[in-house]
This record gives sequence, structure tokens and C-alpha cells, in this order.
Amino acid sequence: MDLYQRIWKGRKLGANEFVLSADEKTSIQARCRKARSLPPQPRRPMKIEHEYKRLGAWAYLAALDVHRAKLFGRCESKTGIAAFDRLVDQVMKQRPYRQARRVFWIVDNGSAHRGLPAVRRLQAKYPNLVLVHGPIH
Repeated sequence: MDLYQRIWKGRKLGANEFVLSADEKTSIQARCRKARSLPPQPRRPMKIEHEYKRLGAWAYLAALDVHRAKLFGRCESKTGIAAFDRLVDQVMKQRPYRQARRVFWIVDNGSAHRGLPAVRRLQAKYPNLVLVHGPIH
């Protein structure tokens, strides 16, 4: 994609334009060991409990400013529009993004940010946000 080279529709991006790449990792297993680990002692190795309690599954949503190497992320109990919009809010309410001329968000075609409804929803809140979908394969 040309955006990674700071080019949009054949034109170079300005200093006040930013490119973020966003994605989510779903089904991260949250686990807690049933007993705490014990540090090593003389003539005794460290002891680590092998049994754990399951604490459900989580999702990690992240956005990377590809030119500034700045990472934004959050854990959510489930994915969807609300969770993705919270990530967008987390980023877009900060400088320099809230004052930027344009902020390009490169996303896949996941249901939380797919198609024209997502473009309209996000641009209604952040007029400087440009949603760019990756190719469908």
C-alpha cells in the first residue's frame, strides 16, 4: 500500500497527516495459576504450579502509527463495534491525531469496521478519519 510510503492517491502526505494500522487478536485465554510460584532455594529449583483456573477469553485491539512507531492497545471482553470504537476514541482524542488534517486507519474487513456504514459512523465522530480497507482474499 502506498500509505506505508506516505502516499495517498499519488500525492505525498503532509506533516500533519498520519497512518495507523489496526487489528484485533481474539480468543486470548486468560488464566491464573492455582498456587503462586515459589522462588529457588539452595539445592531446590524454582517451583511453578502447572494447574490454572480459566478466567475466560479476551480480545486485544491495537493500532500502530506506522511512521512514528507508536502503539495503542486495549483488552476487551468481546469484539465488535463498541470495542473498536473505544480503540478509535483512545487514539483520536490524543494529540496529534485530534488536530491532524487526516488520519488514515488501515483495517481489515472485520464486521466492526466493514463497509460504508463503518465509514459513516466513524467520520460522523471524527471528520478527519479516513478508513482504508485492505483487500479481501
